[in-house]
Amino acid sequence: MALENASLVTEFILMGLTSQPDLQIPLFLVFLMIYMITTLGNLTLILLIVLNSHLHTPMYFFLFNLSCIDFCYSSVVTPKMLMNFVVKKNVISYEGCMTQFYFFCFFLISECYVLTAMAYDRYVAICNPLLYNVVMSPKVCSYLMLASYLMGFCDGMIHTGCVLRLTFCDRNIINHYFCDLFPLLQLSCSSTYVNETEVLIVGAKNIFVPTLIIFTSYGFILSSILKISSTEGRSKAFSTCSSHLIAVSLFFGSCTHMYLNPSSSGSLDTGKISSVFYNILVPMMNPLIYSLRNNDVKIALKKTLTKRKF
Repeated sequence: MALENASLVTEFILMGLTSQPDLQIPLFLVFLMIYMITTLGNLTLILLIVLNSHLHTPMYFFLFNLSCIDFCYSSVVTPKMLMNFVVKKNVISYEGCMTQFYFFCFFLISECYVLTAMAYDRYVAICNPLLYNVVMSPKVCSYLMLASYLMGFCDGMIHTGCVLRLTFCDRNIINHYFCDLFPLLQLSCSSTYVNETEVLIVGAKNIFVPTLIIFTSYGFILSSILKISSTEGRSKAFSTCSSHLIAVSLFFGSCTHMYLNPSSSGSLDTGKISSVFYNILVPMMNPLIYSLRNNDVKIALKKTLTKRKF
């Protein structure tokens, strides 16, 4: 007899990104290389910020947290994805699946608000430069990060709690490379109305609220930049914001397509492709975007490498 609100399934099988045998090894090598670049890039950025005192500023404090999130976030999903390419049947336990899903939500949502805090930091730096050190004090920065992680913790608990209330009767093959929301909803033999309503409300809040704050911040930033008389000054101001804008566009664009586009929930193959962007490519690109376009990071790298030679 089935227990109410309890899963009868004890393990799930992850189908992976593709079922075509000829693509398994090439894709394994590609995503292994991406994961190695992601790990190396984010850990290098973390170490540079810790070891170089001139990077102990609010902007790099936020970037440090972003790199930590990207590293953990990628590690929650990518290793299990790589297994799909080299094993016949990639099995994950029910408990393991729920754990992966929770940490996926936690890091995904936390990143939304870290990027938002970074937009606010740029707004203060450009629009109120004289008050920057007062407004963006270590205490304020810590509170912003605490709030970001708290949002990730709470909303991750809500998402996971709603999935835990579902009953999985006999189907246990997840048409995805990790335990994502929509593939799990399709396997449920109980009503998913509450889950669909919850993801629409919480998901919309976690995309629209940060997006609104970011757009508002950049509206004021653009207004301030246009008032700068010198071309060099405007160029420098735009340069300080361009890396963050690229990161925000990639992250929020792919997340919006996945979770707020009705077709994504109906077509899991489309959802897989969208999720590759924010799960795997964005964590790899963030350290590259912030390091290749940033002279402070380049100087810190040179100093660190020079110290190691002696």
